[in-house]
Amino acid sequence: MLLPSRTAVLNQMYDQREIDVAQVMEELKPQYGQEKQFNEKMYLEHMMALEANGLVELATYDLDDNDQLVIYYKITDEGRATVEKYVDKKYRAV
Repeated sequence: MLLPSRTAVLNQMYDQREIDVAQVMEELKPQYGQEKQFNEKMYLEHMMALEANGLVELATYDLDDNDQLVIYYKITDEGRATVEKYVDKKYRAV
């Protein structure tokens, strides 16, 4: 069984210090890569929704080698508590 995509993003961030959309997608690709909605636009939307709900926050941002904006997020205490409450231990990314 797979977690819903947005929950999987939050779960993936559980033990990360800072992470960007591309890193999250790389880690989730083996499980979710075949889905039609597995694209950078959708996963950025997941991050922004999680941020709007106070579960993650903007950590920093930078330009990559191609002058593309890279936004790094980190999970909040409320985000960790949400993972602990709603994601069974056998599905936790640790």
